[in-house]
Amino acid sequence: RWVLSLQCKGSRNFMSALRRAVEVDFKDKDKHKSQGLYLLTTGIPDQETHTISAYVAGVCRGFDLQLHVCLFSVMEDVDSNVIIPARYANPAETAIAFKEIVQAANGRFHWFGEAGIFESDDITVIVSEMEKANNYSQK
Repeated sequence: RWVLSLQCKGSRNFMSALRRAVEVDFKDKDKHKSQGLYLLTTGIPDQETHTISAYVAGVCRGFDLQLHVCLFSVMEDVDSNVIIPARYANPAETAIAFKEIVQAANGRFHWFGEAGIFESDDITVIVSEMEKANNYSQK
């Protein structure tokens, strides 16, 4: 069941959007069968990773909630007209930060871009299961 969408309105103020989701939209958590949030993003949050990780760890335990992240890396040409976000990280640093956040939230991480899939927890699990099945069949 889709409950809400989080929009940071031009910034990457992830903490504000997450607080709204868990403190307002999930206040009647007993009425919801699924408790998952999906963050679709193209960049690192404005706040420090350790701050977000600590917050989501507590919130996710308290609400029996999982936070999943889908990071889409876009290749942008940087010019003088681009608004620079409050916090900047290259795609690899952004992925590392979101993996830490997702781990604290007991969720899943997916990273893709125009070139395809870079990393996906779901695909990693599927490949692992296929390798186990292959090894078992060879024994």
